[in-house]
Amino acid sequence: MSDSPKPSITALETEVALTRAELAGTADALAERLNPKRQVADARSAAEKIWRDAVGSDPAADPANRNRARGILAGAVGALALVVVLAVRR
Repeated sequence: MSDSPKPSITALETEVALTRAELAGTADALAERLNPKRQVADARSAAEKIWRDAVGSDPAADPANRNRARGILAGAVGALALVVVLAVRR
């Protein structure tokens, strides 16, 4: 056994208070990230960026991003067409 001094009650209470504060901050950050309005806004901004990259309306867009965005849009159009065809066949 080591002869290290045991922490005082005050030190332990301070450590618990700090840990609670950190945990509360983490919980608040998670709640903000999981907020449905925030998720919708993030998805919308990502979709707008993909659209701007695909159509070339952003002159600062990287050509690799442009090709990637066009591929994503082509896949989305293809999936939508497949859904429409399957819905019409029913």
